[in-house]
Amino acid sequence: MEIHKKVVVDDAGTPQEVIIPWAEFQELEELLGLDIEPEVAEQLADAKRDRESGEASAYVSLNDL
Repeated sequence: MEIHKKVVVDDAGTPQEVIIPWAEFQELEELLGLDIEPEVAEQLADAKRDRESGEASAYVSLNDL
């Protein structure tokens, strides 16, 4: 992925901000998972905890699908 950016600098030439195209920002948000609703993020965190703790009752058997 290539990011097309414009760097905004202060009077001393120190970078202060970066401007990127909206489409690239949205792609970055999606890649980083920042576009997920808080409720979905909590469900994913719960599923991760269940998986790590071996909580088998939290899962549905493939035969039940």
